[in-house]
Amino acid sequence: QVQLEESGGGSVQAGGSLRLSCTASGSIYTISTMGWYRQAPGKERELVAQRRSDRYPYYVDSVKGRFTISRGSTLNTVYLQMNSLKPEDTGVYYCHVLGHSRPGDRPDIDSWGQGTQVTVSS
Repeated sequence: QVQLEESGGGSVQAGGSLRLSCTASGSIYTISTMGWYRQAPGKERELVAQRRSDRYPYYVDSVKGRFTISRGSTLNTVYLQMNSLKPEDTGVYYCHVLGHSRPGDRPDIDSWGQGTQVTVSS
């Protein structure tokens, strides 16, 4: 079982910055994918940024040039640096992880964090 601990959410004015972090712990052999989703009130959850071990980072168009996703030195931590925040970035941000608890072809880790609130005021 894998646990995800998120931190870094909060309230800022438009143009401000926040840095989210997410650390995975538990029965982990390797993590292949770490990403951040967000859900705004009344909207579906969307993928904001993602890092896969075999691909370039992915960003949804609305955050390109403003957000940066990175992984820590231990590779079990993922960060989301959010700059030039806009009111439309408001929502609950969720960390998501895919990986393996033991060697094998198919990933058996598919875990979500509890979510952290980001509120951007105009």
